Amino acid sequence: MTFQEIINQDKPVLVDFFATWCGPCKMMSPILDDVKKRVGENASIIKIDVDKNPQAAATYQVRGVPTLILFKNGIALWRQSGVVPANELENLINTNR
Repeated sequence: MTFQEIINQDKPVLVDFFATWCGPCKMMSPILDDVKKRVGENASIIKIDVDKNPQAAATYQVRGVPTLILFKNGIALWRQSGVVPANELENLINTNR
């Protein structure tokens, strides 16, 4: 499944644009695992390495990592850079189901 096919789903898709060398990105990893357990099949959570996928990062003007973008039906509904608490992400996903 391509990136476009994934973000075009009719359920929320949280995309984590990250880099392996980024400290705050490493902090997001267990938070995203926690959110995935909480929301289950109600949303998809994917990680995009900006160094391996510069085109995707450029398309969505990702200038800092981590940057989280919530998509639904291919539309970016929300975005934020930096570490975001699990509760906030869970609420965001549940609000946009």
